[in-house]
Amino acid sequence: MNESPASNSVLRPAIVLLIALTVITGIAYPLVVTGVAKVLFPGQAAGSLIAKNGKWVGSRLIGQPFSDPKYFWSRPSATAPQPYNGLSSGGSNLGPLNPALTDAVEARIAALKAADPTNQAPVPVDLVTASGSGLDPDISLAAAYYQAGRIARVRHLSLDRVRALIAAHARGRLLGVLGEPRVNVLELNLALDSMK
Repeated sequence: MNESPASNSVLRPAIVLLIALTVITGIAYPLVVTGVAKVLFPGQAAGSLIAKNGKWVGSRLIGQPFSDPKYFWSRPSATAPQPYNGLSSGGSNLGPLNPALTDAVEARIAALKAADPTNQAPVPVDLVTASGSGLDPDISLAAAYYQAGRIARVRHLSLDRVRALIAAHARGRLLGVLGEPRVNVLELNLALDSMK
């Protein structure tokens, strides 16, 4: 069967348009946006990486697990197969009535109490529940201040000095209204390590 000239006249422009749009949206546009970002926002375009002594130690945008009592602990992560896995961003999808969520929260509270048995303050919710992304690098100021006593005791620092460090690294609401005051856990722990 011979193809009709009408179908050939429709097929050729469709293929040319597909190739042109693929080049524009799949190659040219991403290159232009990446180039502009690298010029205007070089740190953010490179992943907001944090270096210590010339070595990359993490990103300001992705949390890291800390379990040593001398460090501030991050918000729990529900990503798999390991915590804070950027390739597997997501929450646990456990509802508030799910016994697995209740068990996980109770275990996290027990771990916090075991690390600091003298602390009788209520445990902030962000220290025992994972976020929707599972990658949060920040904790609330309440979560940071909750851990201040443990860190001061383990590191032999005054509580006022640890509280001042938290206050120095605190970030307020975006544009004064969006989000909650918070602190980046990795930056705070690096600042702790640099204290004499």
